[in-house]
Amino acid sequence: MRIPALFLALTAALAAQQPQIENARVVSHAFTGTLDAQLTTLGAGPFWAGYSVPVLPGHRGDGCWTDRDGNSGRNPSAPVRLEGSPNMLILIRVEAGKVDKLQLTSPDCRLDGGNLPFHWFNGISTTASVNWLKTQATGEKGDRAMAPLALHVGPDADKALDELTATSQPDKLRERAAFWLGNARGKHGLETLKHMLATDPSLHVREQVVFALANSKEPEGMATVMDLARNDKSPQIRSKALFWIAQKAATKDATQVIGHAITDDPERSVKEQAVFALKTLPSDQGIPLLITVAKSNPDPAIRKKAMFWLGQSKDTRTLDFFAQVLRQ
Repeated sequence: MRIPALFLALTAALAAQQPQIENARVVSHAFTGTLDAQLTTLGAGPFWAGYSVPVLPGHRGDGCWTDRDGNSGRNPSAPVRLEGSPNMLILIRVEAGKVDKLQLTSPDCRLDGGNLPFHWFNGISTTASVNWLKTQATGEKGDRAMAPLALHVGPDADKALDELTATSQPDKLRERAAFWLGNARGKHGLETLKHMLATDPSLHVREQVVFALANSKEPEGMATVMDLARNDKSPQIRSKALFWIAQKAATKDATQVIGHAITDDPERSVKEQAVFALKTLPSDQGIPLLITVAKSNPDPAIRKKAMFWLGQSKDTRTLDFFAQVLRQ
């Protein structure tokens, strides 16, 4: 009997997604229902389970560990993917009926199962994966679940992360969700972060939102941070924005925003943060501006702060400046 070509192609595709697993009894399963239900049918463990789903473009890598001796964990038979693997592999260790570990890696990696059973799920949908990871993100494995959740392709991950930013969720959970919205979710993530800035009641969460905006690959992310440095009502948010502007945006616009804060912000604490921001800029930009502040700012406390940060620098221009001051 001839085997249909489509069946052969599908079998080959599924096999290609499965990683190389050593020291394990590998059992393949056709995925049905929910991931929670399917894991429950496998018993209390210990065992490993895994599956592969598409990963966001721009976040692809081999994800393989390298040991202390520099030995790569890559499968030697796998190609070196210049654009990274189009899929990510999510590994789950279950013991005593609970999720014990979550790992994110690539199908190109060599894995050692530690002589435990390894259950491979074929055909898991993005929706089923996102729904399960969302429940994990609110539990003990929240830190480990958020990255694979955020790296899923499609709107399901956007919706799940948005729901995790609801003000009914714990602060730490909202902060983690904000980080990944900025790092992975593009324009949608940017819009959610702006909504959080306007509505979240926690100052600390909003400070983390500023960090997430600064890490966004969307140009509007840093533009929003610059606007916060000038106009946000909270001195703490203005200060946090200035810090990340100096860390992430060593541009003419950035130095203008920092300079504006030094001269015009009504809060001295924000002015002092702006002086520190000059110190963290590349020295060819920051040092001349610090010297100008130390020479001419009308506030003695701000001049003193500029002198302090200049004193932490070994730049020759700083030494020349201090020599001039001592000669006066």
